[in-house]
Amino acid sequence: MDPMAPTALAVPNQLMDRIGSGLSLIRDHGKKVQKYLLKNRKFEVLKKSWSSIVNIVLIEAKDLPDAPANGSSGLYCKFKLGTESHKSKQVHKTKPVWRERFNLYLYEDNSLEVNVWYKTKQKNFMGRCIIDLSQLEKEKTHDLWQELDCGFGSVHLLITLSGSERCSSTENILTNGVQHETPKEDNFIWYKLDDCTNVGQLSVTVHGAKGLSACNFSGNVNAFCVLELDNSRIQTHTMRSTSEPNWNKSFTFCVNDVTSALDITVYDESILQSMKGETIGKITIPLLRIKNNEKRWYALKDRSKRHSARGNCPRILLEMSLVWNPIKASMRVIRPKETKYVTKPAKFDIPLIYSNLNFIKDIFKVFQNGNEHLKRLFEWENQEKSAMALIGWLSFWYFFRMWMTPLLLVLPFAHYWLTKRNNNALAPITQFEDDYLDEEQETKDDKTIKTRLNELQDLTLTIKNGIDYVVSLLERINNLVNFSVPYLSYLAIIALVALSIAFYIIPANYLFMAFGIYKFTRKFLNPTRTPNNDILDFISRVPDNEILKQWRELKVPEPNLNPSDPTKSR
Repeated sequence: MDPMAPTALAVPNQLMDRIGSGLSLIRDHGKKVQKYLLKNRKFEVLKKSWSSIVNIVLIEAKDLPDAPANGSSGLYCKFKLGTESHKSKQVHKTKPVWRERFNLYLYEDNSLEVNVWYKTKQKNFMGRCIIDLSQLEKEKTHDLWQELDCGFGSVHLLITLSGSERCSSTENILTNGVQHETPKEDNFIWYKLDDCTNVGQLSVTVHGAKGLSACNFSGNVNAFCVLELDNSRIQTHTMRSTSEPNWNKSFTFCVNDVTSALDITVYDESILQSMKGETIGKITIPLLRIKNNEKRWYALKDRSKRHSARGNCPRILLEMSLVWNPIKASMRVIRPKETKYVTKPAKFDIPLIYSNLNFIKDIFKVFQNGNEHLKRLFEWENQEKSAMALIGWLSFWYFFRMWMTPLLLVLPFAHYWLTKRNNNALAPITQFEDDYLDEEQETKDDKTIKTRLNELQDLTLTIKNGIDYVVSLLERINNLVNFSVPYLSYLAIIALVALSIAFYIIPANYLFMAFGIYKFTRKFLNPTRTPNNDILDFISRVPDNEILKQWRELKVPEPNLNPSDPTKSR
């Protein structure tokens, strides 16, 4: 045996030495990272105590001075608050729109400096403005058009000061709750129409949360809550090292549209999780579903807002009150909806595409089934139903007047309301049944890859045939109008003129009654006829674009007089 060979005891010792050296290396790198974070100005929040978080949304700029036209160009803004600074992305001068969000920490210095630069081969100063943050109300989003001092133009900003209380432990926060304040209804009585932009007021009290799960390896939860209503954004302070934070904060929002929804998101203040954009949980609450002064728990959802978030039944305790003017709210819903400036880019969602394709397939099936049902009525397959349909058609057009047209659109609402009332389900559904979700999950798991491929193939084929039919029908109508077949075009013109004369002479009610009698009595006049649709049969005689390409005549080539000539054959 070789005396230099490693023994059974020597191998573990070498392994332990390597592990020890690796741990020491990790420890040294960890100290370097910690030292870098403490020195870097962007992470100065770790070693200082800030008073507020300044949330800035840079939207756009206008009326800026002309910039040099040489070289590549880019317009950007730079924010500076104390020793901390942030720089926006570069946009083109012709369309200075950024829609970016920045978070800065407020210490002693309350002066926010905004510099606008135009970068070509060298930086060109465009203007600057200084905003005194001490003059802005905290926990409220301010919409500002700030004029530039050292230049021309202005910058559009949204500034919010929130998170004013920062505590290192849960002992510094009162746990006995906070008094929820209900907005005054006198300010939004229905006859007060002075300010149509301010429809109502929402008061939200965030009491606390339970069952939160940590997003980092340490297991500590440093949670804070962000509330967003359209472009207004407010956040609470951070509760450290607890999965059951008690924020006990009340906020007030100005409501511009009662059809909006309140987005509530719980974040972890961990730096790594903030960079990843991970959330502990989130929930969306429509304003019209809020019950005033109701203190209740809301289950937190994951990023997709369809399933429960990770944790021990994560939930948040809220108390909300909404007061709004119904007259101003009704006037607001017929105006353009407020654009949300900061949104996440759309992703390629395969399940959503599959769901949309299924919806289109169902629409095609509805039209197909409706057409088949009408054919059965016109062919008197069920004499009782056909007779009732004929009597209903004649009665409707005999008593119909033009002022009744809007009432026809009310019928689907009335049908749905009566159906849901009989089923005792008029209230909106707030959550799915657990059994239904479990059954749906089992159904998804039972499907094999082959079954999914067959379903996708059948779905794609159905949608393709439906789209081909619609496109072909539209092309035929277009070719009918542009005289691709002059005979059919002139025939359509004569029929339309004759129909106009008939509407001028005979009341429309009687014409529609005659049309119904014609459709229902064709079976008795000609029992051997084939069921058809007169208008579609006429349009089917018009060629679509593919048929016109096939009808196109080619130019007749000149005959080759000397077949033996190789140059002409080429």
